[in-house]
Amino acid sequence: GTARPRAAKRRHHPLVAALPFRTRFYKSGLYISPLAPLLLGVFTGVLTVLLGVGGGFVLVPAMVYLLGMATAVVIGTSLFQTLFVTAAATMIHATTTHAVDIVLAALLLVGSVTGAQIGARLAVRLRPDYLRLLLALLVLAVGLRIFLGLVWQPEAIFTVELT
Repeated sequence: GTARPRAAKRRHHPLVAALPFRTRFYKSGLYISPLAPLLLGVFTGVLTVLLGVGGGFVLVPAMVYLLGMATAVVIGTSLFQTLFVTAAATMIHATTTHAVDIVLAALLLVGSVTGAQIGARLAVRLRPDYLRLLLALLVLAVGLRIFLGLVWQPEAIFTVELT
């Protein structure tokens, strides 16, 4: 018979392995310190309130590469956690800075819910490796865009030329 190649065992980062109070997380298949996800959550919460990023952009790669979680569990866990962090961040911004455009938010919500339905169907069909590749490409594209915005300025920002 043909021998099946063994899947590579997921490993968490050595810093995570060094933390005390290791606990078994059965759904994720992890045996790590609860301090690791707690500290990761604090970091993500700060980024979410300060910059509006954190959920998928920071948390997902961190859960895959730092905590060693399986991609399928990462997606659901990240979305569940993001729901509550986003609600808290929204309330903080709405009450302290009054910087919430409810009409724009409603339109984004309709589009996001529609996109989530499409994404859920795609996630079931795509291999976890491809999902991680798509995430990496997205992170690189955003990083490149931010870099270009820092180093390159057009001559006139608000000028429209008709040709």
